[in-house]
Amino acid sequence: MAKINPKIFKANDIRGKYPGEINEKIVLEIIRCLVLYFDSKFQIPNSKFKIVVAHDARLSSPSLYQAVIKNLKFKNLKIIPVGLATTPMFYFLVKKLKAGAGIMITASHNPKNYNGLKIVDKNVLPISGFAIQKLFNL
Repeated sequence: MAKINPKIFKANDIRGKYPGEINEKIVLEIIRCLVLYFDSKFQIPNSKFKIVVAHDARLSSPSLYQAVIKNLKFKNLKIIPVGLATTPMFYFLVKKLKAGAGIMITASHNPKNYNGLKIVDKNVLPISGFAIQKLFNL
């Protein structure tokens, strides 16, 4: 398991410096726990759970996006891969496509050497990084 800095878990998202604090290995661990979170909240195996995945234009985002997609494929989720998108477009798509959740790879307003994950539920409400952190017992 990758060593995860607990400081990357924020009130509304997960973000840190790439590649030191957040990278492909750490994203894989986060997605593994996130699927457990989704399953406990939404009973994934018994539903038609769709998840929208998108990324911003940061240089590190496509690689993190591929790491997210790769790990979600092993969890029997219906993935809607959007690719490059703005955050407002991502929010719109989660709601319009009636997805159960969404993951946007972005560090929002932070400098270019940062990256992270914005995770939302079906109502496009943020799933707190703190809620995900609890799954790691950090």
